[in-house]
Amino acid sequence: MPRIEIKTLHQEVAERIRKMIRKGDLLRGQKIDEKLLCETMGVSRTPVRESLRILHSEGLVDLIPHKGAYVSQPPIEEIRDMFEVMSVLEGMCARLATQKMTEKDFKKIQTLHLKLESHFKDRDHEAYLDTNSLLHEFVQEVSGNKALNEVINGLRQKILLYRHRQLYHKDRFERSMQEHRDILEAFRNRDAELAESSMKKHLTNQCDALMELYAGKRMEGNSLAA
Repeated sequence: MPRIEIKTLHQEVAERIRKMIRKGDLLRGQKIDEKLLCETMGVSRTPVRESLRILHSEGLVDLIPHKGAYVSQPPIEEIRDMFEVMSVLEGMCARLATQKMTEKDFKKIQTLHLKLESHFKDRDHEAYLDTNSLLHEFVQEVSGNKALNEVINGLRQKILLYRHRQLYHKDRFERSMQEHRDILEAFRNRDAELAESSMKKHLTNQCDALMELYAGKRMEGNSLAA
């Protein structure tokens, strides 16, 4: 029993650190202050260090010997590669889900979509992102392909970090909502081909927004340097 509790604590600490990274409380390339995390969360160093190992396995944290843990900062080309792969995989999930979903499955998707609409109306980015993740995960579950699930799960946590950031860029929130409406309509009509293409477009547009966002930051940095 104690071992289960310790494992749960590690996972809880890891999830809190994930959220800090997604929200920008911990920035790309920033060194993670283990002592501060312990004090803030009220835990010992053991669960913090175990959680950092978990995040390292997910590609969110770099562990550098004798230096400590740092928030991962993959090059922009690597981020683009991840989105390109994920767009194909999630598109495939959408196609398979359309072919396999029951009326009960569709109603759950519809319920999650209505929550997205509510969060969008309230301009609640964080709640929208949480529900968005649940929706994508459920579509993946309905697809029923175990091999596909294993591949996607390896990328999901890294992708979530960048999905979070792009939603705040320009009119991306509005476009994301419209893309989800298109995906829902494809599911409603049981149009597997359209569901796949709509999901791929959704991921591709996320990537484009992120590339534009980072390009703008690079230009801003160059201007400041000049």
